[in-house]
Amino acid sequence: MPTKRILIVDDEESIQTVVQFGIQMVADWDVLIASSGPQGIKTACDESPDAILLDVMMPDMDGIATFKALQADPQTAQIPVIFLTAKAQTSERKQFNDLGVSGVITKPFNSLDLPDQIVKMLDW
Repeated sequence: MPTKRILIVDDEESIQTVVQFGIQMVADWDVLIASSGPQGIKTACDESPDAILLDVMMPDMDGIATFKALQADPQTAQIPVIFLTAKAQTSERKQFNDLGVSGVITKPFNSLDLPDQIVKMLDW
């Protein structure tokens, strides 16, 4: 797999670590980390990652507000976003799909499966 740059936006350090470990172990992609929505938006603007893994439930600015801000900025609107969420009821999945996210990965997940899931969702 060619080297990709993945931005993880999640307020939980343990999730950041697990995701980073799984992606680097299996795919050897570069991993960027942001701990909040505003920090994720700034990092996405500065670094132009190939994809963003975005936690839905975060304090202050949640994943949905962050996603909408990313979509509103021409600099980041083309970056595919995959939600990481513990909320995976059918109604929530429909809401996420209606927003236009590229995919949804439910917590808990196997971090070693993440690169394959990302590749499938984004047709890489």
